[in-house]
Amino acid sequence: MRPQTEREILHVPREAAGERLDRFLAAALAVKVEQARTLVSQGRIRIRGRTCSPHRKLFGGEVVEVARPVPRAPTPAPDEPALPVLYDDGDCLVVDKPPGLAVEPARPGARSAVGAASRLGRFDVAGRALPGLPHRLDRDTSGCLLLARHDRALAALRAAFEAGLVEKTYLALVAGAPPETGRLDTPYGRDPADPRRFTTRVASARRARLEFALRERLRGGALLEVRLDTGRTHQIRVQLAEAGFPVLGDAIYGTPGAGLTRQALHASRLAFPAPSGAAVSVEAALPDDLARALLALRRSAPDG
Repeated sequence: MRPQTEREILHVPREAAGERLDRFLAAALAVKVEQARTLVSQGRIRIRGRTCSPHRKLFGGEVVEVARPVPRAPTPAPDEPALPVLYDDGDCLVVDKPPGLAVEPARPGARSAVGAASRLGRFDVAGRALPGLPHRLDRDTSGCLLLARHDRALAALRAAFEAGLVEKTYLALVAGAPPETGRLDTPYGRDPADPRRFTTRVASARRARLEFALRERLRGGALLEVRLDTGRTHQIRVQLAEAGFPVLGDAIYGTPGAGLTRQALHASRLAFPAPSGAAVSVEAALPDDLARALLALRRSAPDG
């Protein structure tokens, strides 16, 4: 029995005359050219009721009927947490990810943010009923996580990140005495001594940029607001640590402090252009563990 399908109609614009069918489909559906060719070879693409060659040249003005397979449903982990939703529309949503939850499952059946979010409405990304990831957060970083509902939305959100149209703001509890404001613009790459770590102390054409502002000075540390210009793996943790202001609780790059069992880093605000054209701005409240740590540091700070 043929799998259930979902039908979609595409109208070929006149300016697409001369373009190959597979390349037109890849752009229109926001999928790889190989995936578009597979749809054609499976007989899921028809023009005037007939199947086609993926190399067919378009004349412009055609009506293309697409019959895509229904996305494959994942096998959820039995203990996926409920994720607070900060924003939701037909293209994307933002959830408040708790600390300790990996964005993607480490192994089949493991808990993850994408697995938990898959229960929050319909998703169809790369043929699977799972959210698409235009960006990521470390497992122990909490806060705003943006997810795409379908391939076109994922492509649009990734383009927004690449164009610098997404504002990512974090709160970090750090050691040391940072200045009121600062900007870090450094090389960035894997640590030659340990490929699991990253460092700014390496010759690399890749750059990492962020800005920070002091929100509150505490005993032996501070609360910083950090804005990312780039989104490198572990970037905030690495750059602040190597600038002399390590994130508290960070077992890899930071230093213990305030009874924390994870890095004191929270994605507090996310502003982005939604695929619909809406200007979206959301905030995630400081989670309980960081709120307690901040309170403890305030109580130990000297008066004045």
